[in-house]
Amino acid sequence: MTELAQSLASIKLPDLAGKAVLITGASTGIGAALARAFAAQGAKVGVHYNASREPAEKLAEEIRAAGGFVHLIQGDVAREGETERVVEETAKTFGHLDGLINNAGGMLGRKPTSEYTDAHYAAVMDLNARSVLAATRAAHPWLKKQGGFIINTTSIAARNGGGNGAILYAASKGFVSTITRGHAKEFVADRIRVNAVAPGVIATPFHERYTDDEQMELQRKSIPMGFVGTSEDCVGAYLFLASPTLSGYITGQIIEVNGGQLMP
Repeated sequence: MTELAQSLASIKLPDLAGKAVLITGASTGIGAALARAFAAQGAKVGVHYNASREPAEKLAEEIRAAGGFVHLIQGDVAREGETERVVEETAKTFGHLDGLINNAGGMLGRKPTSEYTDAHYAAVMDLNARSVLAATRAAHPWLKKQGGFIINTTSIAARNGGGNGAILYAASKGFVSTITRGHAKEFVADRIRVNAVAPGVIATPFHERYTDDEQMELQRKSIPMGFVGTSEDCVGAYLFLASPTLSGYITGQIIEVNGGQLMP
């Protein structure tokens, strides 16, 4: 555990203890850091994964060893019906659902527009956009029973149009940012707050997969703080938005976590 992760674990937000929270795409990167952080707050955490079974199982073991409560669930949220199953199974396991973090997503390769196919478009939009809508729709009946929160993971790309070969990914994240604001207005009467976090350049498997060293260095130089963020650097924003004590009068907002790279 990093020093920052240890510091985050030492912070106590009593209003998150006992809450049931589902985090999609939680086996690695930001999702895994969130799972550790919410478990450290005493929340019951649903850790969703798709292909990364081994990292997800290791994460679950780590959380349980620290005394946390975790439910591990597999599913391809890009497939119709799978997202709803993941939400329903997790909520039924916990008996309730207080929070949903729509974190699953990916670029699925850097491609220029001239190389887009209908299949590629559908795959990117299903993973990044439709999955958020499906999970939110499935979670809504559970959340409105007692009120709760939804936090979506969007991206700096939603504002700047994305980097080389990432335009479609950026557009899908633009959908996430817009639907965050729309759902915030639609669900406010159900006592459900809906917000989002927009990470900038964060050192996760996402960039290990899609960004070479030269591209990463160019991006680092564009960050006023001078360094690439970590998954743990994002966690505080999510904890803040989940806590009704800290953010009970906040909905429809997007917190930019990017080291100053974009200042909207």
